[in-house]
Amino acid sequence: MFFIHGLPARVAGSLAVLLGGALTLCGQSNGYLKTSVNPGRAGVFIDGKYVGPAANFRIGRKYAIPAGSHEVKLVDPRFEEYTGQINIEAGKTAKLSQTLKPITLDKPPFGRIRTIHPDKFAAVYVNDKFYGHADEFNNPWQGILIKPGEYDVRIEPTSGGSPIRQHVKVEADKITTVK
Repeated sequence: MFFIHGLPARVAGSLAVLLGGALTLCGQSNGYLKTSVNPGRAGVFIDGKYVGPAANFRIGRKYAIPAGSHEVKLVDPRFEEYTGQINIEAGKTAKLSQTLKPITLDKPPFGRIRTIHPDKFAAVYVNDKFYGHADEFNNPWQGILIKPGEYDVRIEPTSGGSPIRQHVKVEADKITTVK
């Protein structure tokens, strides 16, 4: 008789079959959504919940989603929103390809909102409108270009935890930082 880590081979083999079957059963309740979206920085919302950006470094993201029919929304403040339905099958990957239509942008002057947050994919909202994820606005050369005025900024972590909420005043040609 052979032993694997102190177990007889037949017991270890039976245990591996049982665990493999359990893992397969558990994994069958989810499928995947693979995105191919232009612009890739668009936020992906599944059934109203932000799951992350459509792409990272121009590579479409893949999200684990419970099997079934879901509403998908793609949001980028510089483009028209897209809303559609997607059917996710257990253990399979559904693909979503979409090009968003640009909208007319505001004219200067602008101020800039910079965000600093440890969750780089945390959703950033200005006056409850999605603007992108925290990593897009976190260094001195990045930021949300926005008309001068007062705004409520919210940063929602994707990994749970408490959101950050700040009321800020944005001035022309100045940077306002939200941490």
